[in-house]
Amino acid sequence: MAVHIHPSVDDGVRQGSGSFTGGTLMCKCTDEAIKVGIKGDVAHNHACGCTKCWKPEGAMFSVVAVVPRENVAVLEHGDKLCVVDASATIERYACKSCQTHMFGRIERTNHPFYGLDFIHPELFLESGAQGPTFAAFVSSVIESGVEPGDMAAIRTRLKELGLEPYDCLSPALMDAIATHVARSKAG
Repeated sequence: MAVHIHPSVDDGVRQGSGSFTGGTLMCKCTDEAIKVGIKGDVAHNHACGCTKCWKPEGAMFSVVAVVPRENVAVLEHGDKLCVVDASATIERYACKSCQTHMFGRIERTNHPFYGLDFIHPELFLESGAQGPTFAAFVSSVIESGVEPGDMAAIRTRLKELGLEPYDCLSPALMDAIATHVARSKAG
């Protein structure tokens, strides 16, 4: 079985330049495309199997990373943005025309990831952003229609790409969540 994870990693994961200072994300519209400016490099870039994250046509996983919310600015055609699901923890801002998710924001100040926005680095017009380093919520692809019997091949392919598969977030991010919760209870 040929396993296709995401177009940006199927031919191998590209490592970042190590000196990426930011760039512009652009939606898939051919006319009046939304442009979002990002300052600095991304962090925690990963393949995500959840059913909420935006995936380009034919992708089994999304590729998503975080940046500080103060490093995100809508540059052009922000009037085309709408929140996909206002009740979701991550409010995903998508283009009304092409449905491309441009960024996701957490508004709950007590959330461990408050202050970070979620973006899709393959939308950068520039190259050099940090590449994906792991895969999260791998089993969740079953919820989107993947056969459970295909999961071994999917995990094998992720490992071949150097993306350690987790059915939650990476250990470092899980530690950050647990630390936030512990500090919240103590304070």
